[in-house]
Amino acid sequence: MIVYVEVEFMIPTAHSLKEKRAVLQRMITRTKQKFNVSIAEIDHQDVWQRTRLALVSVSSSKASAEREINHALHFLQSNPAWEQLEVWRDYL
Repeated sequence: MIVYVEVEFMIPTAHSLKEKRAVLQRMITRTKQKFNVSIAEIDHQDVWQRTRLALVSVSSSKASAEREINHALHFLQSNPAWEQLEVWRDYL
C-alpha cells in the first residue's frame, strides 16, 4: 500500500527565501530521520512564506502506511514556526 500526502504550510516568520529554507530544511531532515517516509518540497520554491510538501509511505498494509504518515504529519504540524493550510491524501 502506498499513501501519498500533500501538505501546504504558511511560514509567517520568514522574511526571505533563506529564512524559509532554514526552517524547511530542518523539518525535512528531522522528518526523514524520525519516520519511514519520503518527503520533498514540491511547490512554492520561490515564495518566501509558503511551501507545499509531499510525503509518501510504502508498506505491506494500509494501516501501517497510514500510521507512519499520520505520525510524520503530527510532527510537522507541531512546529510553531509555521501553520498548516491544507492536506490532501491519496491511496495507491
